[in-house]
Parts: sequence; structure tokens; C-alpha cells
Amino acid sequence: MALAEAIRPAVTTRLDLGGEQFVDVRLLPSKTAHKLRIKVSLDGVAVVVPAERTADEARYFVREHAGWVNEQRARLRAMQGVRRPQSTTQGEILFRGEPHLVQVLHDGQWLAPNKVRVESGVITITCGPVSKTASAVSLQNWLRREARISIEKHLAVAVKQVRRKPLRVYVMSQRTKWGNCSALGNLSFNWRLVMAPDEVMRYLVTHEVVHLAVPDHSAKFWLTVRSLCPTAERSRQWLSANSHKLFVDLCALSSLRNGNEKD
Repeated sequence: MALAEAIRPAVTTRLDLGGEQFVDVRLLPSKTAHKLRIKVSLDGVAVVVPAERTADEARYFVREHAGWVNEQRARLRAMQGVRRPQSTTQGEILFRGEPHLVQVLHDGQWLAPNKVRVESGVITITCGPVSKTASAVSLQNWLRREARISIEKHLAVAVKQVRRKPLRVYVMSQRTKWGNCSALGNLSFNWRLVMAPDEVMRYLVTHEVVHLAVPDHSAKFWLTVRSLCPTAERSRQWLSANSHKLFVDLCALSSLRNGNEKD
């Protein structure tokens, strides 16, 4: 009997994925899905099951990909410790891999919207007396724009190499992912990647673009990524060691008054 007919609407099964305790996996029947698909998130492990596939097939599919599932669960556990914004008392953030001082400059004669500029290792947010936008918001918006500039630069190279183009490209604020390639061919990237070195941004863009051609994490996928981005492994190691530095609390930073004030 097909899973969609036997279970309404879902069922949880406990599986031995090796190397740790049993893992609860939700089997999610789908009338529209065409293939089995595993999803690993903060909510746990789930597998989307087409109507014509059985529960036993779904369980076997998860066990067959136990290595990948355990890798994703370990990544999420590590990310949980850094996904909440971390406060800082030094007024610094990383920008393209280098530490930059953040300062807010209050200019009584500045009547335009808040302006953000970077020069000589200092990011300055200039605010006028009539501004209704918080300096933290202006800083984040600026970082998002800078992130998109870097993403589009690396994207232009990667799509030529892979000969695949995304449908749309989003710059987002994901809690646990640095990038994603959807089944529709849309790519999304975490704007905080602009804080990392440029080679890390290049790796993430290459990684997601390759997914347009190779949707899984097979040996073929990793060989392609490494051939197009020789610094892929070094970039992965940098993210593993420095993720917490990218999750600073911009509100705390922008509340500092390190700049000169003009009245």
C-alpha cells in the first residue's frame, strides 16, 4: 500500500543511522512530489514521500543516506550555538574577512537618509537629526547590498563554468544555512557571508551553482566544486572555525557612540 494511502497525514519512525542514538524521522506523504527527498532542519529529520512510494522504501532511502543525514545534523548542532546574534563590546565586525570598527556619526546638518561608508578599516554610519531609520538597519541594508555585489560577481563566473543559470537569486537572513539551491532553480545566500573573506563567498556561490547541475552531494558534486574552486576545503574550514564571528549583534554595535558628533 502506498504511504499516502496508509498514513494521514504523517508518521514518525525511529531509525538507527549508525554512530549515535536512534534518530526520529518523520515520513511526510506528498501527492505532488515525484521523488524521495530528505530534509534536515532544526525541527528534525523528515523525508518527503511520493504517493507511489512505500514507508519501507522511505526508511531504506534514509538509511542509504545516513552519512549525509548525520553530517547535516552535526552542522546544525554546531550552528545552533552561533545562530543567535552575539553581542560585542569592541564595536567591530568582520567585513570581507578583515576586522572593521563600526562608528555612528551624528551630523546636525545631514538631512539626507543615513549614509554608510567604509574607509581605512572603519565603517561609518552618518545619521541626521530627522532620520527615522535606526543605524543598525542602515548598516544591515548596506551589508546586504555589498553581499549582493560580491555574489553577482562570483555568480557571473560560476554560471559560465557550469553552463547553468539560476531562475532567481535571493540575499536572505537564514538561521542555519549559508546558501541554498531550490528545486525550482532559485539560489539564496546569507547576507552575513559578506563578512567572510572573498574566497569563502566564492566557494559558497560555486557550491550552490554546481547544485543547479548536480542536485546531491555525491562524489561528482564535490569533484566539480573543487575543480572550479580550489580553495573550497580551506573555505569550509574557515566557516567552521569562524561562523560565530559573523553572527554579531548589529543593534549593539550601532548603539556605540565612537564617532565624532556634530551639532
